[in-house]
Amino acid sequence: MAVPLPRTVVAALCAGLAATLLTTAPARAEQRAHTWTVSETAHAPRARIDLDTTTGTLSLTVSRAGRTVIEPSPVGIVTQQADLSQGLRFLHRKDRTVEEHYRAKSGKRLDRRVRMNETRLSFATAAGARLDLVVRASADGIAYRYVLPAGSGDVLGETSAFDLPADAGAWLSTYRVDNEGQFNQYTAATAPTAEYSDQALFATPGGYALLAESDLTGTYSGARLAHTQGTGTYRIKLADTQVHADGPLATPWRAMITGDLATVTRSTFTDDLAPASKVADPSWIHPGTVLWTWLAGGRTAGQSLAAQKAYVDYAAARHWPYEAVDAGWYFKTDEWDTTDPDWQTDSWMPELVDYARAKGVGIVVWIHQRDLDTAEERAQWLPTLERWGVKGVKIDFMNSEAQSMLRWYDAILPETAAHHLLVDFHGATLPKGIQRTWPQVMSMESVGGEEKRTNTAAHLTTLPFTRNVIGSMDFTPGGFQRVGQRPNSDAAETGLTVAYESGLQMLAGTPESYDARPLARDFLDQLPAAWDDTRLLAGSPGREAVLARRSGNRWFLGGVYAGAAHTATVPLTVGRGRWLVQTIRDGAQGLVQESQVLRGGDDLSVDVVADGGFAGIACRWHPGVTSCYR
Repeated sequence: MAVPLPRTVVAALCAGLAATLLTTAPARAEQRAHTWTVSETAHAPRARIDLDTTTGTLSLTVSRAGRTVIEPSPVGIVTQQADLSQGLRFLHRKDRTVEEHYRAKSGKRLDRRVRMNETRLSFATAAGARLDLVVRASADGIAYRYVLPAGSGDVLGETSAFDLPADAGAWLSTYRVDNEGQFNQYTAATAPTAEYSDQALFATPGGYALLAESDLTGTYSGARLAHTQGTGTYRIKLADTQVHADGPLATPWRAMITGDLATVTRSTFTDDLAPASKVADPSWIHPGTVLWTWLAGGRTAGQSLAAQKAYVDYAAARHWPYEAVDAGWYFKTDEWDTTDPDWQTDSWMPELVDYARAKGVGIVVWIHQRDLDTAEERAQWLPTLERWGVKGVKIDFMNSEAQSMLRWYDAILPETAAHHLLVDFHGATLPKGIQRTWPQVMSMESVGGEEKRTNTAAHLTTLPFTRNVIGSMDFTPGGFQRVGQRPNSDAAETGLTVAYESGLQMLAGTPESYDARPLARDFLDQLPAAWDDTRLLAGSPGREAVLARRSGNRWFLGGVYAGAAHTATVPLTVGRGRWLVQTIRDGAQGLVQESQVLRGGDDLSVDVVADGGFAGIACRWHPGVTSCYR
């Protein structure tokens, strides 16, 4: 005969069984799960990862507010040791929340707060090869990367792709090693068969999606998009056919910045994904306006100390903090006797630096990458430039996103930081989170900029929604003297200095061209070194872009347009209250300045000429305030 257990024992056994069920049931359910979702909040972009148990293949879908952004897209990577794009079985899942607060030295805003939910899904093949897929979701994007253990072998390629709705609007730039192609508009399926830059923008049922990459280093290879006309598929193609992996590997983030156009434009998602700053003391890093002399005088100016002193004088008179000396100021190092301890005295640069320092102007110098491509050359140049007092280097002609060149970036970034040199990369890769990790990188070209004679007004209005979303862009606006060689008006050219963000805003005009346009010149004098906030006031890629950027208590406005003359209507969504708004537009006889008092949220109306634009400043108004200029 069974003896009844005491109630206390029964209660303890029941509690233990319940605890066991609560602990094991989710784990068992997860073992059977074939679909996982990741999002930051219910209203944010959502990633869904699916495992096909028949083929062992993975796909990733992105939606927003229940509508499709990215259709189910293949996810996978192939190494020497294993094909990790198929035959996968699920092992386990791990979740965490990433919350960070950091300060930037340049960009759309200085104060950055990050919140992302992260899911790490672990898989294995039948032979035991391992793959972790790490997915992050934030309010403005979805990103994923692969993590491989040591011994996985070199990477032979990815099967990663992005499947867009066939009729999604697409703004694409044909791939070039210098990333200086023009942006053109298609639909996702009608774009010609080609390779495109991975900074591709699409208009989908779920909102805009800008494809991008973050945390790219010499451990991997740069990506581009390969597309076949007639499909909405854009495949990841690496610059190298074999990527060397020494030990464990975390690939760059494949990022999808998504939301309405204002969210995409304001996003710092690629910076947020990147590692924290590696510069312990960034107090020496100062952004600012630069008088750039290449388009102002070309090689002749670069070779002339007298001409450069005159440019310094002009920068000092305008209170612009920097002057940039471009090509022609030095001979290649192999033409100098570097065995002579005094070899640096062959240059007139130290004299120019001393001259400029006395006038409160810092010097930035151009230098070819081939003269910095070895450790020995960098050991000659970088300490010398620091000793002279040069403030920054504009390094040109990398023209590669292969792993070997990315390892060169890995070498020179800590070296320029150690020698307190600001950096502007030209002929370069895109800024894939580099400005967070290495804040001395003030800007990068990787854009069809001012010097291009093939630019169109439509291209100019697309850049704020593509290239400039992912980092500072050295377009070099302000080339007023290039009448007939640029597609826009003088007011639009003035507006570019706000519409386009760059930590070193290199102005491409001649002193004579500025003085001939005193309204533009005086506006340039007001430009701050960095921005506290950025907002999109109005925009349509290829047609119009009006951005407002705040410095302190003033909002600077920059508007650029493509198309016929019209009266532009822009909502002044910069805050409540009354604002004095001073705008510069094109008039019949040149630039015209107008002032009006508006309430926050009112429409600002500006007459815009064909392929024109405007610039402006808004400040708080009260009786007696007649100007926003200081």
